[in-house]
Amino acid sequence: MASPDKLAHVVLRTGGLPAMTDWYVRVLEGRVTFANEALAFLTYDDEHHRVALVATGATERPTDAHTGLHHVAFTYATIEDLLGTYRRLKGDGIHPFWCVNHGPTTSMYFEDPDGNHVELQIDNFATAEDLDEWFRSGAFEANPIGVDFDPDGLVRRFESGEALADLVRRA
Repeated sequence: MASPDKLAHVVLRTGGLPAMTDWYVRVLEGRVTFANEALAFLTYDDEHHRVALVATGATERPTDAHTGLHHVAFTYATIEDLLGTYRRLKGDGIHPFWCVNHGPTTSMYFEDPDGNHVELQIDNFATAEDLDEWFRSGAFEANPIGVDFDPDGLVRRFESGEALADLVRRA
């Protein structure tokens, strides 16, 4: 038996296809590979679509009372990429509702026009072995949610030349 090679895409139902398409293209610096009145395929890499939006007319926003998808996360290669995205989105009036260093990741959570949650993150550990060692330390079990951070403060620290290891170390 074999595991999947990759996660191909996420599909979201929407009643606001144009707004959702624009938001995901802007946030992910992506592009539309196909769109009509019923659906849109969006990508930001070599996959034909990473996010698909289907116009179902749905208008009810997700809440914690609903079962189903909690959020979708996208990982950036570097902290510079994540912070550059934060600055770009902030300039466009798109702000995270939560910024947290979970330990394994440094993450910023955003809400799309339909109320779905999108996590933009970086991995804080260079190797799986380093992460496993950190998990075994008990730090995650003691605080599995993480420590909130000020994104503008993190930008200032990054721009001042603070070492990556210090930037992603959870307090």
